[in-house]
Amino acid sequence: MPNYWLMKSEPFKYSWDDLVAEKEGVWDGVRNYAARLNLRAMKVGDEAFFYHSREGLEIVGIVEISVADILDPTDETGKWAAVKVKPKRKFDHPVTLKQIKAEPRLADCELVRQSRLSVAKIKPDEWELICKMAEG
Repeated sequence: MPNYWLMKSEPFKYSWDDLVAEKEGVWDGVRNYAARLNLRAMKVGDEAFFYHSREGLEIVGIVEISVADILDPTDETGKWAAVKVKPKRKFDHPVTLKQIKAEPRLADCELVRQSRLSVAKIKPDEWELICKMAEG
């Protein structure tokens, strides 16, 4: 069974459309120890929500981990992790942070509890609920 994640990116730096144009992107530049642990725990085939942070504040789609546990090419020290991702599905109805915070069943979601964490673990029941919310 795959694991589920949430990966944040500021759309003016790297958006869903940027990933779609590339067809496969490197998720790099993460400089947080908890997020690094999550990146290192990812496996090929795991899925992640693509979240636009700062602008939009919403989950816009799903990506699949295509290459796991690589060294971050933007890190000269060699201690930070990265993965490669491919776009899997864009949501017809993005799920906003406001909607997520308003849903009591998502109160323990890492996106809510650790709002500054750029790569977060998502529990299977949270994943299913958020995917249903994206259906509109």
